Amino acid sequence: MSTTRPLSRDAVAEVDVSGQFDEVLALPEHLRDAFWRVESANLRPHDSPGGLIIAGVGGAAAGGALARAALADVASRPIALARDYALPPWTTPDTTVLCASYGGNTEETLAAYEAAQALGANTIVVTTGGKLAEQARADGVPVVPLPGGFESRAAIGYFLVVALEVARLCGTGESMRAEVDVAAEHAARLAADWGPEASEESLAKTLARGLHGTIPQIAGAAITAPVAYRWKTQINENAKAPAFYARLPELDHNELVGWDGASDFGVFSAVFLDDSDLHPRVRQRIELTRGLIASRGGATFRIESTGQTRLQRLISLILLGDLVSLYLATLRGVDPGPAAAAESLRSALSGG
Repeated sequence: MSTTRPLSRDAVAEVDVSGQFDEVLALPEHLRDAFWRVESANLRPHDSPGGLIIAGVGGAAAGGALARAALADVASRPIALARDYALPPWTTPDTTVLCASYGGNTEETLAAYEAAQALGANTIVVTTGGKLAEQARADGVPVVPLPGGFESRAAIGYFLVVALEVARLCGTGESMRAEVDVAAEHAARLAADWGPEASEESLAKTLARGLHGTIPQIAGAAITAPVAYRWKTQINENAKAPAFYARLPELDHNELVGWDGASDFGVFSAVFLDDSDLHPRVRQRIELTRGLIASRGGATFRIESTGQTRLQRLISLILLGDLVSLYLATLRGVDPGPAAAAESLRSALSGG
């Protein structure tokens, strides 16, 4: 598809049969509704000297990674991610394990749940149902119920807030409710600025056109690193296109060298996610690295987060990346909803 294709509401509706734009633009409502979901589970405060482990993959894990980034300066205990079948070997009964799976049938998360139960760790589940909810209720484990009806990656706001609230309840982090409310208002304003009704010259649409037809490498550092990974996975799943993730300053010690031969393999681009809290030397690296990549023929983009608080800025980049991935899907003429390859693999693993 041409980059001149309009990205208006009517244009995206022709492609977005599954309604992914509406779910992404509903992020502010998801953030607010998530608190009610946590309250409905009647979770009790408890002390977990061993910290918090968030077990999940995909969008469920992304919410945990963002919560860890949001709490980086105030977390009093470790927050770890388990994106596999097993929990970290240091997990003990005084650790809280949040098992997150949208549909409740993710085999990695089910295995992590069983490991947490075997250890006697304080366990909490967040899901819409499935085997995970069934087993948790049979074991007397609290379940935070999520609304059904959309792709799990669109539940990022729910997974983020649930992880923040569980961190508070287990003594790992402080309350972020006020910050979430402010961030939701900020996201609503940005949704109007970047959504389908916005100008064709809006940031999200302009960036999507700049990335269309390229294989992007999304780079972040510290607070923006988990967001960069989210951008990469959203381009993969929504635009059905390859994209890669890198982290500064590490990429300057290896991946940067690979740009010497990039033009021999295809058309690549680089996006750097910046934030006012990044180390000054990392911010300097962004500009220097951009210059080196551009001199080798790669298109580069530097995107800075917006907002006063850390959480506002994180959510601004999440919303922007989600919309860019959907606009890329529109430019490619593909419905962003279905994830056929992932479904085929799950079916093969289950013997279907």
